[in-house]
Amino acid sequence: MNGDWLIRGRDGRLSVYLPTDGAVLCRAERGPGGPWAPARRIGGDQQLLPSHAVGRGQDAYAHLVSWRPTVHGESGLVHSTHFRPRLAALDWNPIGHPNGKGEETGTPAVAVDAEGRAHVFVRNRGGGVSMRAQKEKGGWDPWRDLKGRQVQGELAAVTGESGRVELYAAVPGGLLHWRQEEPGAQPALEEAMEAAARPGTLCALATSPQSTTLFHTDDSGDLCAWRPGGKPVVLLPSAGPGPVRAIRCELDGHDCTLLAQRSSSGRVAFAAYPTEQESAGAWWTESGPQLPSDAEVSLAADEEGRVVAATLSASTGQLLVTRRKDEAGLALEAWRAV
Repeated sequence: MNGDWLIRGRDGRLSVYLPTDGAVLCRAERGPGGPWAPARRIGGDQQLLPSHAVGRGQDAYAHLVSWRPTVHGESGLVHSTHFRPRLAALDWNPIGHPNGKGEETGTPAVAVDAEGRAHVFVRNRGGGVSMRAQKEKGGWDPWRDLKGRQVQGELAAVTGESGRVELYAAVPGGLLHWRQEEPGAQPALEEAMEAAARPGTLCALATSPQSTTLFHTDDSGDLCAWRPGGKPVVLLPSAGPGPVRAIRCELDGHDCTLLAQRSSSGRVAFAAYPTEQESAGAWWTESGPQLPSDAEVSLAADEEGRVVAATLSASTGQLLVTRRKDEAGLALEAWRAV
């Protein structure tokens, strides 16, 4: 699942979106901090392909995007909105193909602007990026070609504190950055940075009113942070081979960025540092049991503002959750299966 699949809804309850064979399932708390309800299928009986994305708007609505088979040898993208965990999500709505028709072209990404409009990004057949955005009063704008070449791996879409949407992508030997100049505008390719970024390791986070930060792993295995306008900075060695997840939180009265990644040992590793102050340094602390190699990590904040971490393994279906304790530092509760 591309994006943060652990989400706090408008009613304060946490929910997780679980990709399965031919569908996306949702599990949600019965009440904030309470037990979890059984999984429910999202968007009706539509058969889906295993390529999904999820994004959360400032209104706490979840927007999901996936590929579905259409006719033999062809696929199209579909979109669903989930307003509250206790409600059923909208049925999957077709939004087409970036090239009109054809096979799936890459894993989509979705970000939601300040007006609640979903922006769907996907690699197109030419190796660049295409986007389709919701209109403010319903319906969808046409597909737009955002250009770019030789885009690799999953895209990282993010909404800045300004409410404008940004996008990052990896290309051979570099990184690309698109940004909306004003709300509702088509994102423009603003910067191409020379960098040895491994495809499939990108994660973007809004880190100030002016900036978003892209985290990625370089060819030497270091975790780097990049804010457009500057150069990538090595933060610390990567804990493991997969993507890192990031969230802003307050630790001991300081605005910090918390990172989580499945480590090479199989456990979840956490690291925190003052937001946008990479020079302060960071180090990993491992937590929880050893996880399968396909386990993914996601981060969110609960109704009380406490950091919550979840891990999910597609091969076992096991979902584990932990919360930060109400004490100094980054002490976590025991991981528990839900």
